[in-house]
Amino acid sequence: MEAKTHTYIETYISKKKRGEIIFPTDFRGKGTQSAIKKAMSRLAKNGRIKRLAHGIYYIPKIDPKLGELRPDADEVVRMLALKEHIRVRPAGAYALHRLGLTSQVPTKRVYITDGNSRKFRLGNMQVRFKSTTPKKLATKGKISSLIIQAIEEIGIDHISPDLEAKLMQFLIKEDSRTLKHDLVLASAKVNDYIVGLLR
Repeated sequence: MEAKTHTYIETYISKKKRGEIIFPTDFRGKGTQSAIKKAMSRLAKNGRIKRLAHGIYYIPKIDPKLGELRPDADEVVRMLALKEHIRVRPAGAYALHRLGLTSQVPTKRVYITDGNSRKFRLGNMQVRFKSTTPKKLATKGKISSLIIQAIEEIGIDHISPDLEAKLMQFLIKEDSRTLKHDLVLASAKVNDYIVGLLR
C-alpha cells in the first residue's frame, strides 16, 4: 500500500509545474495518513519537493541567475485559503505595504480570516491568521478594505500626519458607493476617522 501511495504521489508531482505548492491533504483517499507522510518525507529527502512549513511543500524551481525561487508568502496563503475554503485579507502593517503606503517590508504578515487563528513560518517570514467576524470580511473595495483593516490593527493614535495625508489620497480614489458600503462595516471609531479625513 505504501509503495502504491508513493508511486501515485510521485506521478502526481511529476505532472506539476516547478514552483507549485503541494499539500499532503491533496492525497487524501490515496493512502493512509502514515503512507502519505512517509512518501512526502522520501520525496523531500531526494529533492523532488521541499518543505516550506508544517503540511506545506513546493516543487523546487531554479532560476539561472537567482538560484532557487521559493513561493511567495501571498501565494502560499492564497492556496491555503482555497484548500481550506476560507477567506483571508491582509491586515495591519502588511495591508499598508500592499497599498504601497510604506516601503518597509514587514517580517510578519498578518491576515484576518473566517478560519481558525494560527501562526506559522515560511522561511524567515512569520505568517499569522487572526480569526475575525464575517462582517469584517464583507468589505468590497480593493483600497478601502485594506485601509480599514490597517487602521483597525495599527490604531488611529499611531497614524502620523504623513501617513494620514497618504491615506486620504488613496481613499479619494475609491469608488464612493463602495467606500460608503465598506464604512458601514468598519468600527464606529474608524468610520468617524475616515469620514473626518474626507471632509
